[in-house]
This record gives sequence, C-alpha cells and structure tokens, in this order.
Amino acid sequence: MKPFRTLDDIGDVRGKRVLLREDLNAPMKDGAVTDDSRLRAAVPTIAELSDAGAVVLVLSHIGRPKGARDPALSTALMRKPLSDLLGREVMFIDDCVGAEAEAAVALLAPGAVALLENTRFHAGEVENDPGFADAMARLGDVYVNDAFSAAHRAHASTEGLAHRLPAFAGRAMEAELDALDRALGNPEHPVAAVVGGAKVSTKLTVLEHLVAKVDHLIIGGGMANTFLAARGVDVGKSLCEHDLVDTVNRIFAAAGKAGCIVHLPYDVVTSREFRANPPTRIVNVHEVAANEMILDIGPAAVEALADVLKTCRTLVWNGPLGAFETPPFDAATVALARTAAALTREGSLVSVAGGGDTVAALNQAGCAADFTFVSSAGGAFLEWMEGRQLPGVAALRHSQAPPFA
Repeated sequence: MKPFRTLDDIGDVRGKRVLLREDLNAPMKDGAVTDDSRLRAAVPTIAELSDAGAVVLVLSHIGRPKGARDPALSTALMRKPLSDLLGREVMFIDDCVGAEAEAAVALLAPGAVALLENTRFHAGEVENDPGFADAMARLGDVYVNDAFSAAHRAHASTEGLAHRLPAFAGRAMEAELDALDRALGNPEHPVAAVVGGAKVSTKLTVLEHLVAKVDHLIIGGGMANTFLAARGVDVGKSLCEHDLVDTVNRIFAAAGKAGCIVHLPYDVVTSREFRANPPTRIVNVHEVAANEMILDIGPAAVEALADVLKTCRTLVWNGPLGAFETPPFDAATVALARTAAALTREGSLVSVAGGGDTVAALNQAGCAADFTFVSSAGGAFLEWMEGRQLPGVAALRHSQAPPFA
C-alpha cells in the first residue's frame, strides 16, 4: 500500500476536468526546446488521462517571471512540441485562473488536452496564496501532480491544489517516488552513495544525512580535496574549502559511529592548468606538487571503488567524481558509471541517480539507460538526499480533499 494515491486509484474520469501539474520548464534557445526530456516524461500521464476521457488541463511554470507576463516565458512555446510528442492536438488557454479560462475549459470535450498559461505569471503561485489556489481549483474536479522536479516548492500548483481537490500522483511522480524509496527509504543493504561536486558547503546536509543511511560513502569532485585536507593531505592548488576541515572531521566521526565507510581516492590525476587535455600526472595523494591541482580520481582508486560496488545491492549517485566537463577529467566518472551500469544490467545492483551534472555525466558515459532510475530533478533530488520533506509530495500524502468517486 503506497502512502499516496495514484492513477490506479482515480476511478472513472470520463468528462472530469483533471488539473495536471507537469514540469515543462525545458531549456530553450531562440524560442525552441533544446532538451525535451521533461516533455517526454509528461506524455504517459497525459495520454492515459486523455484516453480515459478526462479533460486534461496541464499546468506548468517556465522560468521565473516574478508574477508578470513575459511572452518569452509563455507555456504556449511548449504547445507544439508537446503536441508532437503526444501525437494528438494540444490546445492553449491564455491563463490558469479567471473567468476567461473557466469559459475556455467549459468548451472542452472529453479526451481533450489543453495547456494553461504559465502559473508563475501570477504572484499568488509562488506565494501559495489561498485565494489564487482556490481560483485555480475552480477549473478542475481532480488534481494530479506529476512534477517531482517542482515538488520541493510549496507553490499553489504544487502544494495548494492538493488540499482543495482529490489528489493523486501521476505516473512520472509515482515512478520517481518508488525509485527513491528503493534507494534510501527502504533499500536493500549494503548501500553505497556516490556524492561528487565542487564544494562540501553545497552538500553538507546531504553528507550529514547519508552517513546514517548508507554503508559506503564515496566522495568525489572538488569536495574530495577538502576531505583529503582534513586527513592531512597537502592538495596543492586544488579547489579546497580549508575552513570546513573541522566540519569534515565531524562527518568522519558521525560516519564512524554509524558504521559507514568513507571512501577517498588514494591516487589522483593532477595538472598545473585547468583546460582540456593539458599535461597530467597520476600520483599518490601524498605526492601532489604545490603547483598542481587534483582534477580527477586515479585509475587505482576507481578500480577499488568498482570492487566496493560489486559488494553492494543499492547505489544512489549525485555528482561527478572529477571535472567531467573537461577531458580527460571525465575518465573516473565514466569508468565507475559503466561498472554500476553493468552491475545493474546483471541484476545485482539497484542504481538510482539524479541531479543535472549527474545526468549529463551518465549520458556522456553512454550508460544512463542502464541505471535502474535516473531522475531529471535537480533541487528536489538534492533536498530528498538531505532527508527533507518535499512539500509537493507531503501534500499528496496528507491531502484532506474527499476521495474521488
């Protein structure tokens, strides 16, 4: 029994108006979508509801218009690409509240799909204003939230509506929550977490939360340099937050108390300059020169980490191991990702990854499709890794709206 209702619980929606929150905030250039992955993620729920005869009213934000209309951030820009992916007509309604929007919705036939204007064109959206949420709720009979990537925002369309209408999780939201539960909620142990990124300060809460949850914590990226410095290693000119050494030592202590093994590289790839394909050295961490930067984990460390993953049943991954955008400092991330993908394919590992850099790194390694689940969410995934309650998810679990019959 899931702690939230899904489309399996929604009943007969023929002729019912479904307010469906998706995240269509896709990157654009010159008015054209450059990455349609979020639109693709929305297709299964939209199609299922439309096929069942619902009037599907798609809500989304684009960018940060700060409560004012901005043609460059209109959801109208998503109408055609969404229609092309769905293979059916998508109409556009020029607002998400008000008499004109209500009149337009009233004309829609069962099975119709309409995309409503950017919810953030109204200040009441971000403020989760009760009056604005009430006005939006008047458009629908049922609320479905399918936008995990916006679930960390307590906005009117992500949180407020769930308290005003019968609320359900869409298929993408359901898949995301199921995967996250398998990764950290109720995982099969041993559990490994790969946490990379430039700075410890941006992922401090994540690290503090994970040491009590996982058996192996693998530290990569620039933050590994701070951990090495806390162990007395001279990291030369490497990116390092020396002022956080005491904080890192507290994480080491908490990990020891929880029985979590923290894995740091013992060989690294260094260079005197940070650019594509400079002269590099592979050295022991104690041999980094004063004028060198650590820019990736070394091959021996990657091999040792691969051996760790082979002993694990669950993996959660956020952040690259090195400066992966700049060759050849993507080598460790690619190698370990391919190991995780192979273990997943053979059925010995449940692998869940998320965060923008992580998705890009896995795509670069050519193995994103082999992970058990790859989340497109950025901030929401990170807040989930911090152990924080996401307002959009909590609202689905605790919605007081009456059951839909």
